[in-house]
Amino acid sequence: MKSESKPRMHVLYLPRWYPHRYDPMMGLFIERHGLAVSKHVDVSVLYVHADDKLKDRVYDVVRSNDGLFTIRIYFKKSTIRPAFLANLVNLFRFLICHFHGFRMIRKEKRSADLVHVHVLTRLGLIALINKIFNKTPYTITEHWTRYLPNTDTYHGTLRKWFTQIVVKNAAAVLPVTANLRDAMIENKLINDNYVVIPNVVNIEMFSPKTNKAVHKKKRLVHLSCFTDKQKNISGILRVMKRLSDKRDDFELTLIGDGEDFAEMKALSNKLGLTDKAVKFAGLKENKALVELLSDADLMIMFSYFENLPVVILESYACGVPVVSTRVGGIHEHLNDDLGKLTKPGDEDEFFETLNDVLDKLDDYDSKKIRKYAEDHFSNEVIGNSLFNVYREVTSS
Repeated sequence: MKSESKPRMHVLYLPRWYPHRYDPMMGLFIERHGLAVSKHVDVSVLYVHADDKLKDRVYDVVRSNDGLFTIRIYFKKSTIRPAFLANLVNLFRFLICHFHGFRMIRKEKRSADLVHVHVLTRLGLIALINKIFNKTPYTITEHWTRYLPNTDTYHGTLRKWFTQIVVKNAAAVLPVTANLRDAMIENKLINDNYVVIPNVVNIEMFSPKTNKAVHKKKRLVHLSCFTDKQKNISGILRVMKRLSDKRDDFELTLIGDGEDFAEMKALSNKLGLTDKAVKFAGLKENKALVELLSDADLMIMFSYFENLPVVILESYACGVPVVSTRVGGIHEHLNDDLGKLTKPGDEDEFFETLNDVLDKLDDYDSKKIRKYAEDHFSNEVIGNSLFNVYREVTSS
């Protein structure tokens, strides 16, 4: 009698950030991790979102299956006074939604063999509680910059204590860069099984443009969430002004939207750059985004802090070199064959570097840049890396 084949491993993703009804770009890199490893395991996603627009009910459950079995639960965000009471109500609803979601996934799929937390700390506590009661191991992927020394946002004795416990009891911790791993360890987040696994890029979607035209002006792009305190878009605009006073053979397209979009456009207007040396494209997704990136000659970033921005990896997949500040783990994947690094906040160096690179764009090998993306960030590479960790931690 033939024995039944063993079912595929079932991994439950608990992401802090994830695409939702109000922001289809939020946490897209987490969804891509799940899709990359779904070749090897069954992945379910449980995402809970506080919704201040929800009126008819306290909870709203939305199921989808776009390659991953996903349950999104929206709960009505409390705004009662005083504020600390609203925070307690929202925390209670957040927890209840997750445990309700666990039951739904068990009923509609089956119990998870492994829980994979993306971004600490609350979700790590949920995974730890689940481990205590159900003996299910959990892994953690961290994307957040808050552990980096120049952000100074990892505060609170209680938060730090809980985070240390959660990290210690994880089967593995998977930061996206070695720099982030070292910062976490420096913050006493100790675990015997740190494994660096970068973000993933869809190299089938993001690819070099065939028969790329030679434009009259060299095309620069910058893609971000328009948060100036991190992305330093104001610094980019000031450098663009200096560059446009020196040469007129380039144009920069700013892609994205966010809290400082209007302020940055006003600064561009004031500097006399808008629709001349600088264009604002707004939020772009999928094919429209690929078109802008693959048509570019250079991608630029001038951030004060980062981990490993996916847009850099997407640019590589399109065969486009990058000029960026040396922050976070970017230097781990940016050498002279791929672009140039500059000091954060140093507008003089950024200006000189851009001026020099614009004269030497022909020195970059688009195929070589593309190959780097294929070898380091493809679905196959990242999917295999994740699966190897999953097998290791569930077989012990």
